[in-house]
Amino acid sequence: MMRLVPILLLLLILTGCTASADPTPVTPEKRIALTYDDAPRNDGLVFSGTDRTVALIDQLEGAETGPVTFFVTTQGFEKPDGRERIAAYAKAGHQIANHSHSHDWASRTDTETYIADIEQAEVMLDGLPNRRPWYRFPYLDEGGYGDEETALPKRDRLRDALAERNLISGYVTVDTYDWHLDSLWQNAVRDGMTVDKAALAQVYVDMVVDAANHYDRMGQAVLGRRPAHVLLLHENDLAASFTVDMVTALRADGWTIINPDEAFADPIASQLPETRFSGAGRIAALARDTGLSGPEAFDHWSASEAGIEARLTANGVFTD
Repeated sequence: MMRLVPILLLLLILTGCTASADPTPVTPEKRIALTYDDAPRNDGLVFSGTDRTVALIDQLEGAETGPVTFFVTTQGFEKPDGRERIAAYAKAGHQIANHSHSHDWASRTDTETYIADIEQAEVMLDGLPNRRPWYRFPYLDEGGYGDEETALPKRDRLRDALAERNLISGYVTVDTYDWHLDSLWQNAVRDGMTVDKAALAQVYVDMVVDAANHYDRMGQAVLGRRPAHVLLLHENDLAASFTVDMVTALRADGWTIINPDEAFADPIASQLPETRFSGAGRIAALARDTGLSGPEAFDHWSASEAGIEARLTANGVFTD
């Protein structure tokens, strides 16, 4: 019977059904919190870093999102106006959390060096308002990759290190490759290509909405309920340009934008996966714990470089 569980979960995910015989989810409302990694990022070819901060604050206000969370990489404070940009997000009412100082891979970094890097970021974030005790692992790498004999102790040591510092993992449940889409846009601008911004906005919006629904189906299949979701995005030029479009589309699809405080209070926050597979977020990791595997369950165009490139081509976003 246990061998059938992954197959049944896969069927539920693909068909959009819940794990319960009752078609009504335990929590019928689709809820999602917006979070942005890597702030303050470098200048882009569409916005300078400083202008991006102003534009993104305006977009969030225009979309009436309420608070979102910026996961801060504090080496960005070396940039001109770096700390000031983060202070501007906080002043606008948004939350500030730790995304490391150096943005290293946990699996590729000495454990105690990595922990010291977390502490350095905590010190550098001190004094900023709207702080939250959340730490998001860069690349969603929680230290579990590589040889099992060394990876599992490292992962568990990092979990203990967060607990010792009263930090919780700033996990995600909905992953996207917005970073790849933004990079392709930057390359197109650099190369002098014509950019259909309306078509680009549509790809961005579709990427987020489709990803949210993909992981929502997976969450219901794995958990037997609908969790409060945490969306992973980045502080990039896409966010500074199309957040109003994105939020409008999410709401039209039935989603409610919630405060990240509500999302990180969901019981899934304490459900630490056993698997070492963490790169697609917590729901995917918990699905892996059930024995689910394979591209049919985990692959989705919103988290695929080839899938995003195909959408751009189909929508005629970039032309010579």
